[in-house]
This record gives sequence, structure tokens and C-alpha cells, in this order.
Amino acid sequence: MRENTNETDHQSSARRPPTLSEEALKELSSQVGVLKTSILRQLETDLSWYRELEAEQRASLGAIAQQGLQAFIDWFATDQPRPANQMNRVLASVFANAPVELSRTVNLRRASQLLRSILDTVETHLPTAVAESDRSTIREAVLRYSREIAFALADVYARAAEKRGAWDTRLEALLLDSVLRGENPEEIQSRAAALGWRATSGILVIAGNTPSENQPAVLPQLRQTATRARVEALVGVFSEQMLLVLGSAEGRHDLIERFTPFFGDGPVIYSSPVDSLREVHHAAHEAIAGLHAAPAYPGAQRPIAASELLAERVLNRDARAQRLLVRFYYQPLKTAGEAMISTLDSYLRLGHSLEATARDMFIHVNTVRYRLRRIAKLTGKDPLNPRDAYVLQIALATGRLMEANTSREY
Repeated sequence: MRENTNETDHQSSARRPPTLSEEALKELSSQVGVLKTSILRQLETDLSWYRELEAEQRASLGAIAQQGLQAFIDWFATDQPRPANQMNRVLASVFANAPVELSRTVNLRRASQLLRSILDTVETHLPTAVAESDRSTIREAVLRYSREIAFALADVYARAAEKRGAWDTRLEALLLDSVLRGENPEEIQSRAAALGWRATSGILVIAGNTPSENQPAVLPQLRQTATRARVEALVGVFSEQMLLVLGSAEGRHDLIERFTPFFGDGPVIYSSPVDSLREVHHAAHEAIAGLHAAPAYPGAQRPIAASELLAERVLNRDARAQRLLVRFYYQPLKTAGEAMISTLDSYLRLGHSLEATARDMFIHVNTVRYRLRRIAKLTGKDPLNPRDAYVLQIALATGRLMEANTSREY
């Protein structure tokens, strides 16, 4: 029984701070101001990222340095058996409640560099301020303190990251809801700034089905992919649909393909790019409309642009798609002359036969070929391609209906 008691006493004493003379403690306390100046100078010298911080951020880190230094000195003045508890309180008060921007700038690696630089300065300067008999004690204390504070720092950052992660998730949901509804631009801007959104153009929306399996693991992996690709991302799950907003993604089809596997089975639709978060609700409407219309085109590639589903969206009563389909494919033919529309109409109506079209219009078959090539150049859709011919046929019908409805008197 006595043996266990001796072992406990030994463990407890090993965790207590080393003992300094009263003269040395007084000298340490008097050196706080000088040491703080030395520490800040050392940070400027050792840490390039520290020099690049704004003045307000450097001031916050100066407060961290002073608190860490004071906690080290207070450790000697108390008989506290477990310094990690004290370190947790000090670090939590600084890092866990720090501004979000500072916490993101000062990650765990940088915080460790910061504290290492502080302790190096302490180890260099403090021993020279005390008597020879106390110097080895101070060096030993720095080693023990650095070990304890490293454990405490890792613990605080783990808990702070968990809290910030939960807060960022809620803020992301609020921001996504705001942009999808097209709410007050100032409110959108404020929430985006709080979340750290920096993309200013080339923003698009990708829509697809919610992953059916392992959904909790998918979202973190998706965000990690966005971080590695260096793009801003907002993600939201709405019942059976998942929406992904990507910033700075214009013209990067490879990037869209990179995110496609995160969606569930079925079509994946991406919108046209917009210039700001304030316009994202238009892009979201386009992507969702494409997703709803996609079942009408079973052969669609995955992913596919919503603009490639205009014909299906028209069939699904999408008014915006009607206007775009007419603007892109009907109006250019109308402007080019009635011959283009008549030729296309005959070609589509007569089973895509060049000879039958030529006979129907009393023209040479080469003239039909020329006009069809001209139609392809005007619209970007080749009538000889079955899919393009289908889109042009829907465009013809839609354009004629819109003209009839416009001219009809009620």
C-alpha cells in the first residue's frame, strides 16, 4: 500500500513546476515588458507570415504572446500540480474566441510556430536574468512548459475547429438560402464575407440527386475537393436534391466533372455562369429546371449544361427556356429569311430526307444541303444531327406559337 502511495507522490511531484528562488521569481516578473518586446521582434524576424498580417491581427497575436509569457511566469509562482489545465484556460480565451478571420489565418501549425518562437525567446533571455543556480531550472521549465502547452494547444484547436465547423455549416445554410431566394444583396454580401467567400465571378450552380448512401461522409469530402481545387463552394441538401454553388468555375468543365461523382444516381445539371452571388438564384433556377426536365432526355451525358436541355425545359413549361430557345434558334432563322425556315420545316417534316425536301420545295438537292449548312452556322445546331434536329423542331414550334399568341387579339 505504501509503495502505491510513493508512486502517486512521485507522479504528482513530477507534474509540479520546478522551484525557483524568490529573487528569481521577482526578476522574472520584472522582465515581462522587456521580454514581450523581444518576442515581438523575434516574431517579425522568424515568421514571414506574421509580417504579412494586418496591424490588428498582429496586435491580437501580441496579446497571445503576452498571455503565454505571463502564464509561464505565473506557473512558477503557484503550486498548481497540472499546468495543462491553466494552459487550456489561457489558450481557450485567446484562440477559441478569436475572430474567425484570425483563427483561419493562425492555423494550428502557425500557432505552434508562434509558441515555439515565444519559448525560444524565453529560453534565450530569461536564464541570463537570474543567478547561475536558477538557470538550469528555467531551462528545464521551458521544456516541460512547451510540452504541456503543446498538448493544450492541440486540444483547444480541436474543440475550436469543431465549434467553427458547426457555425460555418449553419452560416453556409443561411447564405445558400439567401442566394437561392435572391434576398437583400447587402445581407448576402455580409453573410458571404463572414463565411470567407471570395469568388467574384464565374459562379455556377450544379444540381443533382442526393447521394443515397453514406451522405454524412460525402459532404466533407466534397468540401475537401473544393479546397484542393482552390474554388469557393456552398453545398446544400434539399430532400432528394443536392445543390452545389461553385465560384471561379467558368469555363472549367473538368472541374464540374470532378464534382459529379458526389451526386446520387441520375442526371447532373450545371447552370450558366453568373457574375455574383446576388445573381445565383437565376443560375439555381436554371439548374433545377434542367434537373426536372432531364428525364425527357434519357441519353443525356452526365454532367450536362442546363442550356443543352432547353427543348425539354420548354416541354416542362419553363417560360424562360421558351424565350431562350426562340432567341437562339428561331429568331436567327427568321432574320435570315423565310427560305431557311421553309427548308428546315420541310426537311424535318419529310423524315430528314434531302431528296424529298428538294422535291417538296422544287429546288436542287445541293441547294438543300447549302441551306442546311447555313442553318447550322446560324444556330449552332446541325439539322443532320438527330439531337440537334430535335431541338430545332421544338424551336420552330415554340417560335410559331409565341408569334401566334402575340398577334392574337383577346
